[in-house]
Amino acid sequence: MQLLSPFFWKDYELIDVGAFEKLERFGNYITIRPEPQAVWDRSLSLKEWEQRAHVRFVPRSSSSGDWKMLHKMPEQWQVHYGIGGKKPSIGFRLGLTSFKHVGIFPEQATNWEYIFESVTKLKTVLNGETPRFLNLFAYTGGASLAAKAAGADVTHVDSIKQVVSWARENMDISSLDNIRWVVEDALKFVKREEKRGNKYNGIILDPPAFGHGPNGEKWKLEDNINEMMKGVLQLLDPKAHFLILNAYSLGFSSLIIENLLRAKAKGNLETGELFLQATAGNKLPLGVFGRFRTF
Repeated sequence: MQLLSPFFWKDYELIDVGAFEKLERFGNYITIRPEPQAVWDRSLSLKEWEQRAHVRFVPRSSSSGDWKMLHKMPEQWQVHYGIGGKKPSIGFRLGLTSFKHVGIFPEQATNWEYIFESVTKLKTVLNGETPRFLNLFAYTGGASLAAKAAGADVTHVDSIKQVVSWARENMDISSLDNIRWVVEDALKFVKREEKRGNKYNGIILDPPAFGHGPNGEKWKLEDNINEMMKGVLQLLDPKAHFLILNAYSLGFSSLIIENLLRAKAKGNLETGELFLQATAGNKLPLGVFGRFRTF
């Protein structure tokens, strides 16, 4: 099992984490947000947190809340990440949403690098043929941007229209184009692609613990992940492919990921935990992953 943390990123910093919260810097602005896995104490004092932070998220329920302004900041701003080294850079529009997220999952940067590297290699392996990449449960599109920046033909699937629109903004900020946008339930999309015989050279999926499709479809990770993976594995191009599966759900083990992917990976499977290293010292676990490639 591996522990994976992103490369140094000047526009992001996990400053401290503890007491069920995390103190993070996104560009020039610092937020305090809930973090259910941070069961230990803060390294810095609460006073230090509140002196440094611009906003704090105050939950109203398990799925929504409000931002308390501590120091003046805009409701929207941008950050950039130097994919594949320093260039090309991909960009993100961030914002203070009512469901505590700001529009990016920084721990995914290590996967963006893996995607960029894999797509770059695939262009050689496929003798100039454009690699096809599928991003399922795609959110605001960090993985889609990484694949497109490397030269892939990208399909981005998410069930929430507003989130897909947000991802399109990020494409424009990144000076990229021609990503295929699909607003649909991910499992339904996979089944349709399987029937059509469509194949992809790279696939990433980062399913939530719970979710809903655009037509009320229900997603529960434990109930649906096996069916999803059976379909996804059928979409991999036999000529050359790679796959990344993430799962952020309390109690979801990397051994489950291993069991889902082991047969298809044929000895090339990497599994482990994603985490972020706080400047103040603690490591924050942020889900389990499995990935493999055939080239």
